[in-house]
Amino acid sequence: MTLVSSPLPALAATRPTLPVHYQAVRAQSVALVQPLLPEDTVVQPTLDVSPPKWHLAHTTWFWETFLLTNYLPGYEVFHPDYAFLFNSYYNSLGSRVNRADRGTLSRPPLADVYRYRAYVDEHMATLLGQLAELPAAAPELIELGLHHEQQHQELLATDIKYILSTNPLAPGYLGQEQLPEHQEPAADGIQPAADGIQPAATWLSVPGGIYSIGHQQAGFSFDNELPVHELLVAPFELQNRLVTNGDFLAFIEAGGYRQFQFWLGEGWDLVSREGWVAPLYWSQAAAGQWMRYGPTGLKPLNLAAPVSHISFYEADAYAQWAGARLPTEAEWETAARHFGATPEGGNWLETGHFDPQPLAADADPTQCHQLLGDCWEWTYSPYHPYPGYQRAAGALGEYNGKFMINQLVLRGGSCATPESHIRLTYRNFFHADKRWQFTGLRLAR
Repeated sequence: MTLVSSPLPALAATRPTLPVHYQAVRAQSVALVQPLLPEDTVVQPTLDVSPPKWHLAHTTWFWETFLLTNYLPGYEVFHPDYAFLFNSYYNSLGSRVNRADRGTLSRPPLADVYRYRAYVDEHMATLLGQLAELPAAAPELIELGLHHEQQHQELLATDIKYILSTNPLAPGYLGQEQLPEHQEPAADGIQPAADGIQPAATWLSVPGGIYSIGHQQAGFSFDNELPVHELLVAPFELQNRLVTNGDFLAFIEAGGYRQFQFWLGEGWDLVSREGWVAPLYWSQAAAGQWMRYGPTGLKPLNLAAPVSHISFYEADAYAQWAGARLPTEAEWETAARHFGATPEGGNWLETGHFDPQPLAADADPTQCHQLLGDCWEWTYSPYHPYPGYQRAAGALGEYNGKFMINQLVLRGGSCATPESHIRLTYRNFFHADKRWQFTGLRLAR
């Protein structure tokens, strides 16, 4: 598999760069699916997961529907039924296959989906060659399309992991030799940090004050990152690193999943009903050793790596057990600005690990690490519109605004996020029970 070897420059709606960005983003989606068998691309083991073939077709439908049919004269759609098959949730664009039934789409075959992508890419090349003649709104819509496809690249990485994990053979997505900087496990089966030491967490202070929250720089942002507004943030402390598997294992061994007092009521009901005893992808071998499913299959738990694939309820219960709490999204954004967090050097999709990585054992304890990359961080903030937010008109108004209820905000990106896709102000959002994404936590107090 060949991913983009270095991150794209920050995507920007500048006409000369859009064709290059388009080609790179489209190629990256195909590269993510290359390690799979055709049979793998049709599976949908749960509602949250979409088949990889569907992702490849849906992102292509987006370009056809929003760009080609509107801006390329004489364009003919590839297939009249594809709008019904590959629309995701745009009610204003007509009826569609139910989300739960995407796994029934054995037809069209994967080969036809690749032909669909090639057809649309050919016509997009024509459109991109006419950028000088297009209205100003077109480059902005192309940029949105690039970020939309990058969102689906992250979903591809996480959905593929879930799909393969449900196979009784627990096949790996990659071979061990395909991972960067491979490190052999220690004799006890635990893969350590660089020198075998899990760095202790430290508390860092963030001063209080009135802060501007929201996207403030030039360049792209989603509408849910706007408008910029001021908030009073009280002084607080934030841990300098993400909570690790080793930290979370201590919670498990202390009976954390069996003690209701640490849990929100809904969370305790869910844990009791589903029988959760550990994060998603954890299991215990016959000898009691904890194992975890990852990009190369089932391996011994890496204690030094950040814990991931936990629900909001699990994150909050751990924080309660640890005598701390989860940060709000305003606190997280304030801290990220305060500590000068940037995407450079983070663990992103292009890094090729497809898993959160341990913090270096010699990491400076006075600096805040892993704010961007590795894991999406649960916050204790509801996904609501910022003051003054207005939905866009038409189908694009369905992109974010209609989901602003009963979900929690996550910040920071993950090892499955393309680097050029992330910003300090990026607001991800999930329901509190979701854990198939690379979701982790950082403590605040």
